[in-house]
Amino acid sequence: MNLFKYLVLTIVSFILVTTTAIAQDDVFYNNIGTAKLYPAGNQTAMPVYNLSSGDKLILSFDDMDGDVKTYYYTYQLCDVNWQPVDMSQFDYMTGFTQAQITNYKFSYLTTVRYTHYQISLPEESSLPTRSGNYLVKVFLDGDTSKLAFTRRMLVLNSKATVSTQIIQPFGPQFKTHQRLKFTVNIGSINSFNTSQEIKVVVMQNYRWDNAQTDVPPTFIRGNSLEYNGDDIFVFPGGNEWRWLDMRSFTLQSDRIKTAKYKTSETDVYLQKDVDRSALPYVYYTDYDGRYLIATLDNISPATQADYATVHFYYVTPNQQPYADKDVYLFGQLTDYKLNDSTKLRYNADKNEYEINKSLKQGYYNYDYLLVDKKDPTQITYTNGNFFETQNRYTILVYYKSFSDQTDQLIGIANVNSKDNSSGNNFQ
Repeated sequence: MNLFKYLVLTIVSFILVTTTAIAQDDVFYNNIGTAKLYPAGNQTAMPVYNLSSGDKLILSFDDMDGDVKTYYYTYQLCDVNWQPVDMSQFDYMTGFTQAQITNYKFSYLTTVRYTHYQISLPEESSLPTRSGNYLVKVFLDGDTSKLAFTRRMLVLNSKATVSTQIIQPFGPQFKTHQRLKFTVNIGSINSFNTSQEIKVVVMQNYRWDNAQTDVPPTFIRGNSLEYNGDDIFVFPGGNEWRWLDMRSFTLQSDRIKTAKYKTSETDVYLQKDVDRSALPYVYYTDYDGRYLIATLDNISPATQADYATVHFYYVTPNQQPYADKDVYLFGQLTDYKLNDSTKLRYNADKNEYEINKSLKQGYYNYDYLLVDKKDPTQITYTNGNFFETQNRYTILVYYKSFSDQTDQLIGIANVNSKDNSSGNNFQ
């Protein structure tokens, strides 16, 4: 192959990858720790910015090299399926298309050295102008090919309202599940073909990995769309998440078996986790699979919270490895990814599955998922499934007319299965 053909194929491949890859939360550099994007004052909430409002989101992360680097960020507008749209950034942004992250501080009073970067978004000098799905991209040295990590962000232009109810589905196979029935009112939007121009996405506990979409309305009455089918928007109830309280290295929580403190690192060994699917349901408050950075021993968690290597252990019911399943650590702490970095390894000497993960001090929810080796779509929750479980559901409403290039986000509603109250909560 001559050089010209090689360059052409390389460029074409690069274009295909950058334009067709589904945008998601990803970390590409090993030195990036605790990358978070959240509403100011609420670390466990979904990052939503109301268009032309005073809302602020906090983008923060740690550089574990402990030095100073030149990081930039930019926005990428995506469609309802998180495919990057083919549109100039100047058509959905005002001001600079990329900006430098200049606010950083060195960690102090910590055994693990890192540099903490933080910025409040959006900045006046770089503002999204359209509602929809956005990917915040953080990269090095003003070079977008040096992508460090990405985080999803929602930009809302509220035009629709949603009334929601959570019920138990029909059928014995769904006795452990929860079903959403809801009505979307698109108000004054003059939709030519409502069933095609309006799309909804339903999420459980802010998770994109099992979000349900591409479901047509059951009924359309004027500007109201009803989603009330017996077999749509049905989710496994799951269970309250396992938890790890690592806010203090001085007072260890009961989930920590022991810890080893060294001059340059800390190892935290957890109590062994077991399969809870056969145990009765017990309610307790959790963070729905998410985590928050906090410390009880210092006043500035951003720069004084330390890192530790946390050792997780999972024991099967018969203390033998699964012949047909892989075990994964799961939750926001792993970006809900099922890959080699989140897969537990079986220790035959101890008859247990193990995985280590570097975590910053805080309060974490997590679970273990069993994934069929032959059919990865078959997933088992080691926590079990219960209809009574407290889950938070989010309904996203998108509108795209035949003349639009992008999907507008026109409504967001949150409902808690314990409250099970109808209404609209734009958070």
